[in-house]
Amino acid sequence: MTASSTGPAILDQIGYRTSKQLINDGKIPLNDLDLKVYRDALLAERTQLANDDAASAEDRGTVALDQQSVGRLSRMDAIQRQAMAKATMRRRAARGARIDAALRRMDEGEFGFCQKCGDGIAQERLDLDPTVPTCVSCATGA
Repeated sequence: MTASSTGPAILDQIGYRTSKQLINDGKIPLNDLDLKVYRDALLAERTQLANDDAASAEDRGTVALDQQSVGRLSRMDAIQRQAMAKATMRRRAARGARIDAALRRMDEGEFGFCQKCGDGIAQERLDLDPTVPTCVSCATGA
């Protein structure tokens, strides 16, 4: 029986489940290729975060009084740039911690499963953000 000859309604009635549906229901773990794709993406993002952080280190430094610029506006602008750079650094650090946690879950064989209820996390959700630790139901409190 194929989906084209029976239609989706019939498949639902007989309890037919695709492997993707079974994965999303937590019945089948992600395969090694899926895990490698997610791991490579997470490692690449972590490298990019480190590069971005190093590139913005100067912006987070002490604001020096520029003798060439006269007035409070130039100093206020420098202080604002510094504050924005520090906030960005904090966001990068938080994202890096989420990436490290996801990589740890991979190493422990828990990646792709909700940390609250143990059900599988939808692969579409992992595709959007592989660092998510919970399924949609637990994340929304449903």
